[in-house]
Amino acid sequence: MTDGPNTTHFGFETVDEDQKAGRVRGVFSSVASKYDIMNDVMSGGIHRIWKDAMMDWLAPRAGQRLLDVAGGTGDISFRFLRRAGSGHATVLDLTEPMLIEGRKRAEAERMAGQLDWVVGDAMALPFEDNTFDVYTISFGIRNVTRPQEALNEAYRVLRPGGRLMVLEFSQLPNPMMQKAYDAYSFNVIPRMGQMIAGDRDSYQYLVESIRKFPDQETFLGMVRQAGFENAKYRNLTMGVAALHSGWKL
Repeated sequence: MTDGPNTTHFGFETVDEDQKAGRVRGVFSSVASKYDIMNDVMSGGIHRIWKDAMMDWLAPRAGQRLLDVAGGTGDISFRFLRRAGSGHATVLDLTEPMLIEGRKRAEAERMAGQLDWVVGDAMALPFEDNTFDVYTISFGIRNVTRPQEALNEAYRVLRPGGRLMVLEFSQLPNPMMQKAYDAYSFNVIPRMGQMIAGDRDSYQYLVESIRKFPDQETFLGMVRQAGFENAKYRNLTMGVAALHSGWKL
């Protein structure tokens, strides 16, 4: 994941580790107001099916406490609370403008009382040990400077019996399909970003960051290294995205 002891990847660019968080914050601050629209356009709405598949596997239960890291505008948290029927979600994100958009949505949907919004770092969560029943991170862990530290923190804040669920873009096992997907990603998505969000560079980074993220088996090993048991993954849309699950037992 790194080129040296003090460097990491920002897309295809090598940067100092202490620069990445600020640059990621800049990306998502730039696109916050158009983020949900762009998700629909880029994926043709398929991201909604993936998130529903995440909830199907997670099977939220009434009264559970969720920590949704890199939760942005709260899309996962809203789904979780609707499925659970009752409970509480804490949305943590590095980028305050994303959380502001989420708060607006929560107020519009009359769910504000079930949600907290916290600016914070996935690698240093501002919560006590054994606090949450469920930890989710959706399309966010590839933007973390040191993903293994984020997984370690997830393990720390989950209570015994708690569940980790990670939804992230991944790698297609078929080289020809991966080549076609790459052609779409690199040629179309940055242009969409320019047209819809007025920001080509941020979406160029997001495409590049997917290619730098570990494949499914490698990431599964990282989940296990953090201490999670019964760790498994499921490919979505032939591996365009993947769901990883683990338990703190």
